[in-house]
Amino acid sequence: MLRQSFQQKLLQKLSPAQIQLMKLLQLPITSLEQRIKEEMEINPALEDNTEEEIRDENEEQSEDSSDEEINEREEAPDGADNETAAKEEFAPEDYLDDDDDIAYYKLQVNNKGKDDEDRDMPMASSVSFQENLSNQLENLELNEQERIIAEYLLGCIDEDGYIRRELTSIVDDIAFSQNITTTTADLEAVLKMIQDEFDPAGIGAKDLQECLRLQLDRKKYTEARALALRIVNEQMEEFSKKHYSKIAKHFDLTEDQLKPALDEILKLNPRPGGSAKEGQRSILAIIPDFILANNNGALELSLNSRNAPDLHVSKIYQQMLNEYSSRKDKTGQEAVQFVRQKIEGAKSFINNIKERQNTLYSIMHCIMDYQKQYFMTGDELLLKPMILKDISDRIKLDISTVSRVTSTKYVQTNFGTILLKSLFNEALTNDEGEDVSSKMVKKIISDSIEAENKKKPLTDDALTKILNTRGYNIARRTVAKYREMLDIPVARMRKEI
Repeated sequence: MLRQSFQQKLLQKLSPAQIQLMKLLQLPITSLEQRIKEEMEINPALEDNTEEEIRDENEEQSEDSSDEEINEREEAPDGADNETAAKEEFAPEDYLDDDDDIAYYKLQVNNKGKDDEDRDMPMASSVSFQENLSNQLENLELNEQERIIAEYLLGCIDEDGYIRRELTSIVDDIAFSQNITTTTADLEAVLKMIQDEFDPAGIGAKDLQECLRLQLDRKKYTEARALALRIVNEQMEEFSKKHYSKIAKHFDLTEDQLKPALDEILKLNPRPGGSAKEGQRSILAIIPDFILANNNGALELSLNSRNAPDLHVSKIYQQMLNEYSSRKDKTGQEAVQFVRQKIEGAKSFINNIKERQNTLYSIMHCIMDYQKQYFMTGDELLLKPMILKDISDRIKLDISTVSRVTSTKYVQTNFGTILLKSLFNEALTNDEGEDVSSKMVKKIISDSIEAENKKKPLTDDALTKILNTRGYNIARRTVAKYREMLDIPVARMRKEI
């Protein structure tokens, strides 16, 4: 049975402006610039100074040109007036589309200021990996069917340079898509030509073992190369696990005798496709959101100027609002409502941009004060334990706001550009009861591993003992966790002969 009733609830809802502010806080500089451009396309009442300057210049040019025409008309003889009137009756511009009447400055590629030039990202341009393989295909003498097979095989090569699909599946795909009947023997013949002739060596292998073997086959014969080929063919599993003692025992050799062959294998490229694509990757520069300078012991913080665009409400829309407000008809009222909505949206966006600047500066300034010793020297060992709550409590902001600001922002210092998120670290307690940063423990682990004897690398237990002797009472599993965070393999995988 349906009933009507009154209920009183206490709800907390975010306004559209607050949601917009939270999204703006999370954006780095490059994304912020794109977001501002999108907002200016959506809301024509929002402008920046560059657009207004360009419009003012065009208006001045049009005024100057109209003054010149008046002067010419006054100075011209009577016959010239008749001739001008005849030309005005048939003007070609009247028959052109309005879309063709584009301001000259909009057609110029070089219409940029110095600030715009600084914003260009350097990009590497080169032939793509697949294009490079296709170009090499021209060097093979193939009939029409073999060429179709070769092109299909090249399309099956993944980003590492391998063909991991079974040839029987590729035979079925060629029959279905190309309507060509072929066999695995035909594919193997074409694939062998690709493996033997194409660069880089190892392209088209089915697995790592075959990839290494193909690269060794192209090397000049030496005793070390011959032994390396036997290791890859017979002891690949032991080699991948770095069980060098088992490999030496299998070939009845000492580890010293085994070393030249192992060095040959370690020089090979396990990802030939990846190495070929490295030169084609875009070179993107990190643009810092903050600039922190150390001037004779005094830290000076500033926002990147691109974080503070000079936005304002369009004067044209303000004039339109005044004009339409005087009209009493329905059309005028609708126009007033539309223009007022655009102006309010522009003001709200401008206020959120300013609020973003203030929030970014206050959070970074708090981090600078908290980690002053670190920013003065750049020594990671001086980093104090710091979590999001430490900063949010100091500046009276929510933890989520601090997280949004620090997750994607960079600060430029005298010793490098740093991701703010990397400055946050958990606290550990030493034997003296002092809170120390986990960064310090990671630094000790990385330094110890860097200085270790590679023939007898330090195990996690050995690293734990080193930390314990320095006053850090840490469990072995914690040491293993920090080692993995540093992307350092286990001791067995670091062993060298």
